[in-house]
Amino acid sequence: MLTVKNLSVRYGAIQALSNISFEINQGEIVTLLGANGAGKTTTLSAISKTVKWAGGDILFEGNSLKKLSPHKIVSHGLAHCPEGRRIFPELTVMENLDLGAYTLADQSQYSTLLDKVFHYFPRLQERKEQKGGTLSGGEQQMLAVGRALMSHPKLLMLDEPSLGLAPLIVEKIFEIIKQVNKEEGMTVFLVEQNAYEALQVADRAYVVETGEIKMDGQAKDLLHDDRIKELYLGG
Repeated sequence: MLTVKNLSVRYGAIQALSNISFEINQGEIVTLLGANGAGKTTTLSAISKTVKWAGGDILFEGNSLKKLSPHKIVSHGLAHCPEGRRIFPELTVMENLDLGAYTLADQSQYSTLLDKVFHYFPRLQERKEQKGGTLSGGEQQMLAVGRALMSHPKLLMLDEPSLGLAPLIVEKIFEIIKQVNKEEGMTVFLVEQNAYEALQVADRAYVVETGEIKMDGQAKDLLHDDRIKELYLGG
């Protein structure tokens, strides 16, 4: 479904990504692991075209994203739920969700998509008239994911969905990721520092270090890999 070929990204003199290549197949949950500053968020931003490429190409369903603008990429079925949630705090829950649906080619899908969001996140239905900025951190993360789901994506990219959340909320978020993947057949690309939770939910994983892919494999195998244990699972 998604093929990244020799992708490079530079921030001035800094080489953030150096000729990375990987693939995500339809229906998979794939996680990208790495330390802070390794290039995880840059990878997602490059795919959604919110940062410029210095080289390489990205194919989505066989078509290059090179000439597409970010909003066109969303309308092609690729949604990016960014790190730090980035909801609109002065808008209500419903207004935030409505913004997620703005690229829908078929607006008759709106009600069905909204019902699904409320199915996965009933708390959002309870809070639908509340301003986003008054929600708890966990509720804001639910809203950010729900907003992405309102664009009816084929591939959902999640950047650090567990960041700053209490353990029980983290568990809930990961349960919903698995549920969305299973019930909707939605492909998920997950960037996550909580390596244990990410490997528990994922089918496959890639490890990025200093802008280069250093390891990859089945998630269940990497859970028991000594190097992964030492670097990302606390020994």
